[in-house]
Amino acid sequence: MNIAETFEQFATAVADTVFFSVDIAGASLPLIVVWLVIAGTFFTIWLGFMQVRGPKLAVDLVRGKYSNPEDAGEVSHFQALATAVSGTVGLGNIAGVAIAISLGGPGATFWMILAGLLGMATKMAECMLGVKYRNEHADGSVSGGPMYYLRKGLAERGLGGLGSVLAVFFAIFMIGGALGGGNMFQSNQATAQIVEVTGGDDGFFGSNPWIIGVGFAVFAGLVIIGGVKSIARVTEKIVPFMAVFYLVSALVVILWNVSSLGTAIGQIFSGAFTPEGVAGGAIGALIVGFQRAAFSNEAGLGSASVAHSAVKTKEPATEGFVAMLEPFIDTVVICTMTALTIIITGTYTNPDASELGGVALTSDSFETVIPWFPNVLAIAVVLFAFSTMISWAYYGMKATGYLFGDNLAAEQGFKVVFLLATILGSVVALDPVIALSDSMIFLMSIPNVVGLYILAPVIRREIQGYFDRVKSGEVKQVEHAHR
Repeated sequence: MNIAETFEQFATAVADTVFFSVDIAGASLPLIVVWLVIAGTFFTIWLGFMQVRGPKLAVDLVRGKYSNPEDAGEVSHFQALATAVSGTVGLGNIAGVAIAISLGGPGATFWMILAGLLGMATKMAECMLGVKYRNEHADGSVSGGPMYYLRKGLAERGLGGLGSVLAVFFAIFMIGGALGGGNMFQSNQATAQIVEVTGGDDGFFGSNPWIIGVGFAVFAGLVIIGGVKSIARVTEKIVPFMAVFYLVSALVVILWNVSSLGTAIGQIFSGAFTPEGVAGGAIGALIVGFQRAAFSNEAGLGSASVAHSAVKTKEPATEGFVAMLEPFIDTVVICTMTALTIIITGTYTNPDASELGGVALTSDSFETVIPWFPNVLAIAVVLFAFSTMISWAYYGMKATGYLFGDNLAAEQGFKVVFLLATILGSVVALDPVIALSDSMIFLMSIPNVVGLYILAPVIRREIQGYFDRVKSGEVKQVEHAHR
């Protein structure tokens, strides 16, 4: 048995354990998805629908309106957002959406959007805590994320033992998530698209996909060796470009079929509530839509909190508002554009759609407009995959460092393992990669969300308190005094 076969068996076994499901109207509902949906709903209500009241403040913060460059931290609000968005805006937006529609029909799009809106509140909560409980080191660097707020935050509430245990489990799961969803899934799907546009399985790369994996590993290694500042410098340039590049490409496909746009939107709404069928019915669409949205925007998983904790600020709540923009950009905007591209071209109705794999279905949708459009998609896929890899390398590195007492040698060792996994991801089959990715990433949500619930009073006090001070003009006057 070779390494790839061993990995496939391991991934399948883990997924079967994690995704314990209940049967509803013939559709299998993973309880882990319910866990995340309930968390998003709770924090939406608990924070007073801040995703409706707070976007203007969030944009002002990203623009630097309230920033003081002398505050502790390593990166600006915009750089922190770009780094975190690069970790969430990945192939889940291309391949994941295609998988959702091929399994759940157009109606899955509606539930993805709803999950994205609910996730804005969860993301706000966890990223605020990441800054509040971060460790600031003597050299100016910082370490933050769920590992730290679980341990330190719960200790403040007399639950230090529980917090320490949850922090260790979270760190272990995030290392697995970094190697799986943040790396191997990206490498796998990027390799698939490059192979497709360079001659298919009979082409040079089709016979030697590992070469693509090596290429990704080399370029990723050149970036991640410099730590979060190096990653932030790359992501602040690549994220806006790749997002606009992809959205414009998708818009071309949509405008080419603009006469069918109304029908496509109607299919999204009708498919979300239709009782007919199972996989394409309301229950099936809801389940698949929520699951793929959670994989894509990571709200409730705690991963983005690691990137946001590096921001230069003395007000933890500021980064909560900034982080709230992530699920909107990732799921409400980019995932919806991908979904419209697939639905409006009708490629999801292909009998073989569910067997094409994630990115191949999206590629077929692009190809219906212009034959060479898959080449454009290949560029987008490479950019999305690369940006996600370098961000998740940082997440996994910090999780490894936490387990070994912020040990630099341990962090460097993780980088080596991460780059080897990049190569492995390029040669294994898609199904086990998705299984392991989903398993590790969703497992992160268990200790993280438990901590969020326990720290809910702290979250509301910080978020609402800062928002009130901005509305009263107090924060603005203080910040102007620094200029």
